[in-house]
Amino acid sequence: MRLIVGLGNPGANYQGTPHNLGFRVVERLAEEAGAKLARREAASRTARVRLAGQEVVLAQPLTYMNASGVAVAALLARYALTPADLIVVADDVALPWGMLRIREQGSAGGHNGLASVVGALETQAFTRVRVGIKPEQAVGDLAEYVLEPVPAALRDVAEEAVEQAAAAVEVILREGTRRAMARFNRRATETESVT
Repeated sequence: MRLIVGLGNPGANYQGTPHNLGFRVVERLAEEAGAKLARREAASRTARVRLAGQEVVLAQPLTYMNASGVAVAALLARYALTPADLIVVADDVALPWGMLRIREQGSAGGHNGLASVVGALETQAFTRVRVGIKPEQAVGDLAEYVLEPVPAALRDVAEEAVEQAAAAVEVILREGTRRAMARFNRRATETESVT
């Protein structure tokens, strides 16, 4: 069994924001499995489904982004899973819009939700799928930027990124993280350089 957690913030006022792309990816995976994230457990909304031939728990923590680790740790304990069984999907302001970066482990990279998960689990050794949301021009307040609705001009890009991230998760499940990295990770071009 695997646990797939999309990071985001609960509540209607956060829907459609860049910071909730992790939630959207998990919702997309649930749709593909013909399920809804309707079960409440371990401070999360969950659905237990089969994806890519595996039994999977999909989850959206209801703890708000900065305390995501509380829910993730509780879900791992509830299902007797380890961090090696975990896939976390989150937004990333350092990657250009729509770019994916899959890693088997690593730092939180300044992402408060990932930092909370790393802190709660006391390890960086879990798979993460990061979805780029880098502003196209300098913004004064990044926290405000990630909590504003996705700009209309980028909504199609955001939806394509959700589709690609969901596909990447399925490749991780079916073929392993390294294969997914080879297929979905790419270098930024000069015009979309990663900072």
